[in-house]
Amino acid sequence: MAHQVNVFLADRPGRLERLTGALADKGINIRAITIAGSEGYGVAKLLVDRPEDAHSVLHEEGFSAHLKEVLAVLMEDRPGGLHAVCAALGEKGINIEDAYGFVVKDRETAVLVMEVEKIPEAEDVLRGAGFHILEDHELYGL
Repeated sequence: MAHQVNVFLADRPGRLERLTGALADKGINIRAITIAGSEGYGVAKLLVDRPEDAHSVLHEEGFSAHLKEVLAVLMEDRPGGLHAVCAALGEKGINIEDAYGFVVKDRETAVLVMEVEKIPEAEDVLRGAGFHILEDHELYGL
């Protein structure tokens, strides 16, 4: 199962620099990042090539970091590509709690990384609809 690293951060100068520096110093590659902030604090969600190592490094550096299981689906990079994923899950009543996406180097495919309440059920639905669910080694190696 794939994981992202969720990190609770104070919204102040240098905090993200310290986080990214700690990962860079250990040779951990950030593949994707999303940051949401509110009222002086935020949550950074990082997709990295070595999530367990990143989690350990960040804890050692004093960050409040947590591993979170995520589902990563390969989809076509075209109008309606995202809609097809959302429709497949929506028809079965599976809620997407949080998500972010990125385009793969070939510019024909994209990856949607999702937090869903029922990961095994969502995997079954998406596979049944013809989507490829990325294994952790596939996702981290993109």
